[in-house]
Amino acid sequence: MAAAADEVGQPDAGLRMSETDRLTAFSDGVFAIVITLLVIELRVPEYHKGELLTGLLDEGASYLAFVVSFIYIGVLWLNHHALVRLIRGTTLALSWINLGILFGAVIIPFPTAVLASAFTHGDTADRRAAVALYALAAALMSAPWLVFFGYLRRHPALLQREVSPEYVRTQRLRPVTGLVLYGLSGLLGWFVNPLLGLIGVIVMVMYHAFTSEGLHRRPATARR
Repeated sequence: MAAAADEVGQPDAGLRMSETDRLTAFSDGVFAIVITLLVIELRVPEYHKGELLTGLLDEGASYLAFVVSFIYIGVLWLNHHALVRLIRGTTLALSWINLGILFGAVIIPFPTAVLASAFTHGDTADRRAAVALYALAAALMSAPWLVFFGYLRRHPALLQREVSPEYVRTQRLRPVTGLVLYGLSGLLGWFVNPLLGLIGVIVMVMYHAFTSEGLHRRPATARR
């Protein structure tokens, strides 16, 4: 039986690889929809005549939650773009793992809405729960990325020729950091102060933004 037209030739007989075009196009579409859905939670506040400015200021938490999540989804998209550039083909298993990444992205609008509601209308207990929920969603988001890098480490034939297995091993530190520190941010928001927990989440988003092109190990110093 003839191989499919988009199947990629490769040395690992255990892999059946296909081009990444469909995976990339589908993923980009999902990220675009998710980042657009965030704006739905922004509504014109109820106000009395002459009090529009006050109403807008009262919704400040909603605007902050929108900005944080917009940047977060944008950072995820940049990281995903860099991730796909590492591979020259995909497999059925890798496509399933990619669906896990997208699942983590599509749930972000929900904890965003909860966060905005809690900081606008809730008390301290509500804010603790909202920050913990958001941090939990972000921590779970890191898990499929760890699985993705683990799969690439076990199947180096999927990598572009200029990408070394050692580089892939280094990248696993990023999702591990996300799992740990997003989790700690959630605990900080629940047990200490919700605002501190939210700051921890924002710091982690910035970390992933600055490392979107991956971590690079410093070359070892040559021995004399």
